[in-house]
Order: sequence, then C-alpha cells, then structure tokens
Amino acid sequence: MASSFSIALMPRVLLRPKAVFSQLAKDSPSATGVFFGFALWLGILPPVFAYIGAMNFGWRLGVVEPLFFPWYITLGISTAYFGALSFGFLSAAFIARWMASTYRADVSLGAHFALITVVGAPLTMGSVMHLYPHVFLNIVVLVPALIWSMYLLYTGLPVVLKTDTERGMLMASAIIGYLLVALVTLLGLTVMLWSYGIGPRIGI
Repeated sequence: MASSFSIALMPRVLLRPKAVFSQLAKDSPSATGVFFGFALWLGILPPVFAYIGAMNFGWRLGVVEPLFFPWYITLGISTAYFGALSFGFLSAAFIARWMASTYRADVSLGAHFALITVVGAPLTMGSVMHLYPHVFLNIVVLVPALIWSMYLLYTGLPVVLKTDTERGMLMASAIIGYLLVALVTLLGLTVMLWSYGIGPRIGI
C-alpha cells in the first residue's frame, strides 16, 4: 500500500479502516504520494460538490429564500473553501508530527499525512450533501460523519503512529483541540473580513 495509497482505496478506507491502519503501520507511505494520490482529491471534492449545489439550488439557510450568487462569486467561495480544507489538512499533519516526539509516536511525515487522510474520508463522503446545500440536511449528515472521523482518529492514531493507547488518546485529543482553535480562528477572520466588505454581498 505504501506505493499505491490512492483515492482508489476509498471503499476500503470506509469499510475496513482497521485493516488500512494495520497496513499503514507496516508500510512507509511517502508524504507526496499520499497528498497527490489521495488527500488532494479529498480536498477537491467538497468544494466541487458545493459549487454544483449552489449553482443549481442556491444556499438554503432555512425558511428564507435560497441565496444565489453569480458563478464567479460562487467559484471564489468554493476556492476559499478548498484553501481552508487544504490548510486544515496540512497544518493538522504538521502539528501532529511536531508533537509526535512528546507522545513517543512515529515522526514520519508520510504516516501523519496518511492518518489525517483516512480520518478525513468520512467527512468527504458526507460532503456529498453539498450537492443540495440545505443547512439542516447538511448538518444532519455531517455531524455523524464528524463523529465517525473522531472515532477513526482515536482508534487509528496509536496503530499508525506506533504509540501506546493512552498516549495515542492524549495526542488525538490535542489534535482535536488544535483543529477546534483553528476553526474558531477561521470563523473570526471570516466575520472580520465580511465586516470590512470583503466577501459576497447579501441583499435583505
């Protein structure tokens, strides 16, 4: 699997994640191979789904009328979405590698890339709901997908990074803590930019 860790493994990642974790622990996937063969596609799919859904159905935020934007604004939002996902993936992998020595875990960048990729797979599958971007339906699907991803992180990290269960749980919690802080920071920056008029304008 080290040389063929690609998007073609998606069904196995979703249906047999423990087997994938065990194989990753034996192999040494390269960071570039994991990124360009698998992770990049996981990052591209949600913005593509969001763009298609927004252009066809508009953003549906509840009882209000759907919001439609010109294609170039929707494309810009989808591109920013891809940038945020890419930053989240890369920063989580590098932060995990940085803290690995503290938890006596594997410091191989490829292993960290592979772990974060597998953990993010359920969220990518859940993002299929972006094809019909109704906020309630997306929450109903993505919350269980997020829980599934967290479960994979807690169970897979000790295996892939070759550390004991207790340290693995602490490290997984630290990674989740970082991602929560990053999410809140991103939301704060978005609100700040929007308040300065940088972003799509919504007429009321």
